[in-house]
Amino acid sequence: MTVQPFAALAAYLLGRPVKVKLSREESFLVHPKRHPFVMEFTMGCFENGIIQGVKAVVCSDTGGYMSLGGPVLQRACTHAAGPYAYENFEIEGTAYYTNNPPAGAFRGFGVTQTCFATETLLNMMADEVGISPWEIRYRNAIRPGQVLPNGQIVDESTGLVETLLAVKEDYERAFLEGTPVGIACAMKNAGVGVGIPDTGRVKLIVEEDEKLHIYSGASCIGQGLGTVLVQMIVENTGLDPQDIVYERSNTWISPDSGTTSGSRQTLITGEACRRACEKLMEDKRAGMSLKNMAGRVYCGEYLAKTDPLGADVPYPVFHVAYGYATQMCLIDKESGKIDEIVAAHDVGKAVNPLSCEGQIEGGVIMSMGYALRERYEIDENCSPVKKYGALGLLRSHETPKVKAIVVEKPGLSVACGAIGIGEITSIPTAPAITDAYFRYDGKRRFTLPIEDTPYERKG
Repeated sequence: MTVQPFAALAAYLLGRPVKVKLSREESFLVHPKRHPFVMEFTMGCFENGIIQGVKAVVCSDTGGYMSLGGPVLQRACTHAAGPYAYENFEIEGTAYYTNNPPAGAFRGFGVTQTCFATETLLNMMADEVGISPWEIRYRNAIRPGQVLPNGQIVDESTGLVETLLAVKEDYERAFLEGTPVGIACAMKNAGVGVGIPDTGRVKLIVEEDEKLHIYSGASCIGQGLGTVLVQMIVENTGLDPQDIVYERSNTWISPDSGTTSGSRQTLITGEACRRACEKLMEDKRAGMSLKNMAGRVYCGEYLAKTDPLGADVPYPVFHVAYGYATQMCLIDKESGKIDEIVAAHDVGKAVNPLSCEGQIEGGVIMSMGYALRERYEIDENCSPVKKYGALGLLRSHETPKVKAIVVEKPGLSVACGAIGIGEITSIPTAPAITDAYFRYDGKRRFTLPIEDTPYERKG
């Protein structure tokens, strides 16, 4: 929380609409940042590379306020085991209050940090065993019907193996050509999960213009939710897109559809939309046209029911769905710069493939900065040292080609099979880049942003 309490209090006292706007300097200081983590991981395997267990201790700096320190730490710990088939996993996590600027929700929600540790260890272990980093992942990859380290049996939509196979040709070609190549995998929940009430709602109203209007209190923050809901309706009703209107989210008539977090809106609100379509189709099958339906309201609701952490049930369901990904980084041997990043992502059913590719490209470039150069330094008074322009954000001319591979793996029974992709796109990038630089110069790097690369800024 930053500006919200001030806006609410001022609106209450003044009795009129209020907007609170921070300057860049104020935002730089008080808006939540990604949690800094200090992590100690131990991983063991058999001589064939099959993982036998992981033990970890992680500590996060949540800054001067709780913000989402607890939930971020929880997600970091529950995903730290990685998307692999073994059941011996022990992790202890602690979030500490400090005098530093607040940390909070950030794309990847803690999993980005612990994935860096797990995937780096896995690359080291592959070298110890004497097999390729791709092969060690393929041997350990979670497959449908197997049990994750958290005890959940994964369903038929599980597509980690498919993402590995999608990059195999590029990986092997780079290996044979002597191109430094790094690889990493990731999984990320779609939906809030862990027993927290997680409901999507959609209201479809046929208005006097004889068009179907979509109302949902779900914020679009760049993922193209409006397009997704329109496509859901076209797919499930056969209506012409020209007869569908997506209304901007509001608190007047739109039903509450929860937060736009946890990569949940496409899946959770998408399923609510599909259910509303079923009700509309009852009238359509009865011979009614949109003109005859004028004034009718069709409501859809979906509760993504999950088990809380620690639930005393066999094979608990902590999340209704997981997305999976494999990313690889290729470095130019001459310049030492990143030549290309290949990112294969399992999305279940791609409602809008072009939008999925955009999410992948954006998430990869965002995490490149995290991996290579961005530093949020503070002084002895716990205030930022640098201005926004000096943080080390990558410029457009510094970004490499991103080969986005959308992997569709049917199996999920809700939302036409769609799995959210918003967060996972930024999670495996850093360990893939770090592994590639090890293949380039033989130096292991265990802190981010990594050092001794052409991207590093001195001073």
